[in-house]
Amino acid sequence: MNLFSAIKSQIPNTITLCNLTCGVLASIFAIRYEIAAYDTFSDNASATPYLAYAASFILLGIFFDFFDGLFARLLKVASPIGKELDSLADVVTSGVAPGLILYEILSTSENISWLKFAALLTPALAAYRLAKFNLDTRQSHSFRGLPAPANAIIWVGLAFVFEFAPMHHVGWLFSDSGLVCTAVLSIVTSLLMIGELPMFSLKFNFKDLSWSSNYIAYIFLIVCIALITLFTYYSISLIILWYILLSLITQKNTAKNE
Repeated sequence: MNLFSAIKSQIPNTITLCNLTCGVLASIFAIRYEIAAYDTFSDNASATPYLAYAASFILLGIFFDFFDGLFARLLKVASPIGKELDSLADVVTSGVAPGLILYEILSTSENISWLKFAALLTPALAAYRLAKFNLDTRQSHSFRGLPAPANAIIWVGLAFVFEFAPMHHVGWLFSDSGLVCTAVLSIVTSLLMIGELPMFSLKFNFKDLSWSSNYIAYIFLIVCIALITLFTYYSISLIILWYILLSLITQKNTAKNE
């Protein structure tokens, strides 16, 4: 193997390692949020939007996660080690990091201290889902179970709401009852990751852009635009919840197309 071929073969793996690095940075910022909250040496420490930084690095990691597979196919250098490395990176970026964000948000409950431990299910079942995905040959064109990055985006959206949304708009979400609902939702979405629900593919059939060939994707996009317009602060999380709901509605059609 010449030098050019050796470098080319490592481009997708390098992108995957960028994904992993983003996950590590996201985890550091999520932990830094907790340290800042108890920092007695600086009155402004807890005002830094560490959770938003963590959420941003998760999104950047998911961006890299999309391109590592794309480059592996374009360069024709897909390899078993690349597949395994991709899942290991995703465990951090789409499992551990969002789990830490969720842990910190649930920790804000003053009366239900044990609630935060529901967040531990997110990285655990994300790891299980990714290991299962590597062995499941049915998931080449669509998904069985909620993809780990999609689950992570729910908590990315919640982090942005937590840091930036006006409290008079979202205060109920961070009351004890709202946090209980968040914990229950996290358990449900974690279980969906290892479930058998057929999730439709977001890929368009570019050879035929007619409504009949892409109607599920068109419906999804139309409602996404409405959610972004109507629910600015919640839209990121709501888009993934809409994805889950539409998959439930269309699961028979999705299963037929596998």
